Amino acid sequence: MAPEPEDEIKDEKNPRPLDEDDIALLKTYGLGPYSTSIKKVEKEIKEMAKKVNDLCGIKESDTGLAAPSQWDLVSDKQMMQEEQPLQVARCTKIINPNTEDAKYVINVKQIAKFVVGLGDKVSPTDIEEGMRVGVDRNKYQIQIPLPPKIDPSVTMMTVEEKPDVTYNDVGGCKEQIEKMREVVELPMLHPEKFVKLGIDPPKGVLLYGPPGTGKTLLARAVANRTDACFIRVIGSELVQKYVGEGARMVRELFQMARSKKACIVFFDEVDAIGGARFDDGVGGDNEVQRTMLEIVNQLDGFDARGNIKVLMATNRPDTLDPALLRPGRLDRKVEFGLPDLESRTQIFKIHTRTMNCERDIRFELLARLCPNSTGADIRSVCTEAGMYAIRARRKTVTEKDFLDAVNKVIKGYQKFSATPKYMVYN
Repeated sequence: MAPEPEDEIKDEKNPRPLDEDDIALLKTYGLGPYSTSIKKVEKEIKEMAKKVNDLCGIKESDTGLAAPSQWDLVSDKQMMQEEQPLQVARCTKIINPNTEDAKYVINVKQIAKFVVGLGDKVSPTDIEEGMRVGVDRNKYQIQIPLPPKIDPSVTMMTVEEKPDVTYNDVGGCKEQIEKMREVVELPMLHPEKFVKLGIDPPKGVLLYGPPGTGKTLLARAVANRTDACFIRVIGSELVQKYVGEGARMVRELFQMARSKKACIVFFDEVDAIGGARFDDGVGGDNEVQRTMLEIVNQLDGFDARGNIKVLMATNRPDTLDPALLRPGRLDRKVEFGLPDLESRTQIFKIHTRTMNCERDIRFELLARLCPNSTGADIRSVCTEAGMYAIRARRKTVTEKDFLDAVNKVIKGYQKFSATPKYMVYN
């Protein structure tokens, strides 16, 4: 019996619901062989990217520029040419700060002092007292804050590239490295320890000892290790021709150091400017003394030193001025003496680390043959041993080369050694 037309209409109005197998079949319609695996991988990539972004933190991606297609360089250039150049002034005082009607006293050099307002592009939080600012030439309104004026020769003293010397390359100075790390690294990594005890961390270190014992080498290792700004000054750089120039350089040096989050200033050969004060009757050496007095004032004067660590190195600590050496300016004095037998063996191993040597070289024997020698002497021995091997056209350095080098450097160059002379001063 054929179904009646009414039943057919009912079936069309209430179709049979799809079960899971039908839905799965429909989903596979038009899919390629690898679609599901590709989707799965894409989902994993998205999750991983999100995880990486969460770990990295917020990144500033938008530069604030319009799309290059919307740039109108010609009209921008014309607008910039029509703009008047700004004048440099110094904001000496702020009247009614943190209010709506704040006014600024500016001093334009060789013209006059003015009480002015702010331009449209500057916010009140940008301007502080004593700051250099750019003002327009009509109303003298402040248009832009300027960075402090620092001599390029002072800026060049900052060490940009980290030296390749690490603490492992400084041989025989275990105690000195420990003292140095306490002063430099501990206050930066664990400042809360000093806060709990209620003491200020030591702020200055004097490294002294005969030439070639590793003072500058250790400072280079500190520069390599720290992420803080490292400024290296050689004492003689601060000795200038004109009166007051050296003192000005020192002021700008510390001003630049204070602007950094954390800073280490290393004065090498500080005896060039840190000599004890005396009156020679002629007044010839007064300029050097002024420079030294400015350093003394910056180290512990009226203004707080801030988070600046000062390292100084010298061969002649006896010539330095007592005002420079007092605690509060240089809290620690670290002596670099001559290395003992164990240290000399270690220095030999450090310098021969990269050399192509024979297997069983007795470094302790070589260290015994170099009494009262500095690290620099031992380095010279290693270089000379290499020269002997090159001369004999060999590819490895033998123990005999080292013994010949010891005879040549330690015995032969004895008369050039300054160690006994400098040991008297240290």
